[in-house]
Amino acid sequence: METAKISNLFNLEETIAKKLFNGAVYPWEVLPKISGFILELGETLDPEEYEKRGENVWVAKSAKVALTAFINGPAIIGKEAEVRHCAFIRGNAIVGEGAVVGNSTELKNVVLFNKVQVPHYNYVGDSVLGFKAHMGAGSITSNVKSDKTLVVVKDGEEQIATGLKKFGAMLGDNVEVGCNSVLNPGTVIGRGSQVYPVSCVRGVIPAGSIYKKKGDIVEKR
Repeated sequence: METAKISNLFNLEETIAKKLFNGAVYPWEVLPKISGFILELGETLDPEEYEKRGENVWVAKSAKVALTAFINGPAIIGKEAEVRHCAFIRGNAIVGEGAVVGNSTELKNVVLFNKVQVPHYNYVGDSVLGFKAHMGAGSITSNVKSDKTLVVVKDGEEQIATGLKKFGAMLGDNVEVGCNSVLNPGTVIGRGSQVYPVSCVRGVIPAGSIYKKKGDIVEKR
């Protein structure tokens, strides 16, 4: 399952969480480690660049955080990031440099690489979003299966049992997700791919693809 490997999804130079991925092959392996990693990293951040706000919340002094936003720790908000009106960060969240967390967007147990945009009414839980990934308005990650069984990542006939009950989506660098799309548990979208608006996506989508609907995925040209 080459598409789903960390090395094929992300430029690790574009996240403060690079060391979190050490020793992992697939990105969902880091999901249970995000909280502890933030607590460890936060204490090492330069106080000239970051300030600690409340319990285990580190915010870059160059970041913009709306007064109406709520950030629960542990969390790190990177340099030049923007957390907009009524954003709800529930904890275990790393928001990359220059990233945008928009109005009424909710984050939980996530890593957003630098320049990620989740700008309008998004829910992103138990997920990793690569450099410059963008989720259109109203698009969400669904992170728990309806039958509550453990998530399995599927790529054709190939399957990987993750051992996780909660697992949203892994978006490679420069992925574009159309408005009001739902990314089902265990979705992996390869680098540079696009998803049509109002899509229901599951499984592994190859890099450099356009996802129109189930069974209709074409190569970008």
